[in-house]
Amino acid sequence: MGGKKTSEADPARSLALLWGSHSRPGRSGLTVRSIVLAAIELANAEGIDAVSMRQVAERLEVGTMSLYTHVPGKAELIDLMVDTAYGELYPDVDAPTRQPGGWRGALAFVAARNWDLYQRNPWMLQIVSPRSTLGPNATLKYEAELRPLDGIGLSDVEMDSVLTLVLSHVESTARTKADQAQVQRDTGMTDAEWWLSNAPLLDKVMDATRFPVASRVGQAAGQAYQAISDPAHALAFGLERILDGVAELITSRERP
Repeated sequence: MGGKKTSEADPARSLALLWGSHSRPGRSGLTVRSIVLAAIELANAEGIDAVSMRQVAERLEVGTMSLYTHVPGKAELIDLMVDTAYGELYPDVDAPTRQPGGWRGALAFVAARNWDLYQRNPWMLQIVSPRSTLGPNATLKYEAELRPLDGIGLSDVEMDSVLTLVLSHVESTARTKADQAQVQRDTGMTDAEWWLSNAPLLDKVMDATRFPVASRVGQAAGQAYQAISDPAHALAFGLERILDGVAELITSRERP
C-alpha cells in the first residue's frame, strides 16, 4: 500500500471550498458535506484510486455533473476528504492539553489519536502531497497538537519539529500495518503462515553460522511478533524513544 500520486488542487478554489459552507444544499439537494462523506465511504471500501467524480455520483444516485456545481474536481475533493477526516480527531482544541502526564502524556494522546484515525481511514495513507491541506480542521489539529508544547522550553521551530517527528513516526508505522494487511489480503496468508510454508527453503539459504546475529535476532523477533514485524510495538517503542529525546533536550536547557 504505497503512497499514490494525486493531482494538486487549485489553491484558491480549494481554500474557498475548505473554509466555506458545507451544509448549504444546491438545486439537486446535494451539499458539499454529503459529497465528501460519500467519497470517504467509497475510499474506505475500495481505496483512494476508486474515488472519482463519477463513482461518487453513482453512490449518491445523481448525475456526475451535479457534483461539479459543488466541487470542481477530484483534487479539491480529496482536500475536503482529508480535512473532514481531521475533524474526527479532537472534541475541542484543548483536548490534548487536558491529558494527564503533562506534555509527554499529551503527545502520547496525539500519537494514539492519529494512529486510530489511520486505522479508520486507511485511504489517507495512499495520498502523497508535499503540501498540507490548510482547512479549518487541519488548522485546529495543528493548534491542538502544538499547545501542549508551548512554554516548556522549546523554540517555535523546535515545537514544530517535535510534532512533525511524532506524526511522521505514527504515519510510518500505520503505513506498515496497512501494507501488511494488504499483503495478507493479496496472498491469503498471514506472516506466520508464510514463514511456516517457506521455512525449509529459508533454512537452506540462511546459514546461521554465516549470519549468527541476524539469525538469532530475527528468530527472537519473529517469535515475539508472530509476524515479520509488529507495527503497534514499533509505534510504542519509537514514541518512547522520541519523547525521551525531547525530555533530554528540555532538561539540557535547564542545566547551568
